[in-house]
Amino acid sequence: MHTMWKGSISFGLVNVPVRMFAATESKDVKFRYLHKACKTPIEYQRTCPTCNRPVPWEEIVRGFEYEPNRFVVLDEEDLQAVKKARSQTIDIVDFVELTEIDPVYYDRTYYLAPEASGVKAYRLLERAMRETGKIAIARTVLRNRETLACVRVHEGVILMETLFWPDEVRSTEELPNLHAEAAPSDREVEMAVTLVNQLSTRFEPEKYVDEHRNEVMALIERKIANEEVAQPAAATRRAENIVDLMEALQESIRQTKPKRPARKKKTS
Repeated sequence: MHTMWKGSISFGLVNVPVRMFAATESKDVKFRYLHKACKTPIEYQRTCPTCNRPVPWEEIVRGFEYEPNRFVVLDEEDLQAVKKARSQTIDIVDFVELTEIDPVYYDRTYYLAPEASGVKAYRLLERAMRETGKIAIARTVLRNRETLACVRVHEGVILMETLFWPDEVRSTEELPNLHAEAAPSDREVEMAVTLVNQLSTRFEPEKYVDEHRNEVMALIERKIANEEVAQPAAATRRAENIVDLMEALQESIRQTKPKRPARKKKTS
């Protein structure tokens, strides 16, 4: 697994050095957009509509739009200044019951593995949470923003799940038709409860499969087997065009006397 982050879990005066790994991965079938006529993959450029030219990453800054078309610019030094204090720690602030957190607050899940020097402290925290049945509420900084998280034990591993902040969870008051009068009868409730009980079982994630993804992959494999594949029609010609363009540019440079020295390219 790829290490996403290095730091420590901090609770009280105890620090547990850990590494962070993504606990999940997307298995979505990924498509690329092609030009229908020649089947060439579409390319995208970052362009400035005012300057009417492509913009390299070194010329791009972050801006917050506080009024329509008015921005305050934050550079890397600004962002580093506000994230530095907590960029290497997961600060535990409370211990609570797992059942107190509604699943609507959960976002992403990460495994936390101990560094070689912190195995004992890691096992201490893991056992303390397991024996008390508690989970931890923590704060940390990921990708330049402060994040609320819960730290808990799963199959002997400490994991961290990022949480949405309370003001990021939308109010149910905005949903339509929830207060309409439509009370079910006692008989209807009884039948619904019976159906729920008949369908009740233990959660076994292995028995649930992504049928749509499997069908899409089967379709793709059939097309490959039947040689229904697309290849950019102008791939060779395109390379030749690039060579021709380079030759034309070089010849133009030879024929044109420079008016001023070329500016040195900035290094990132």
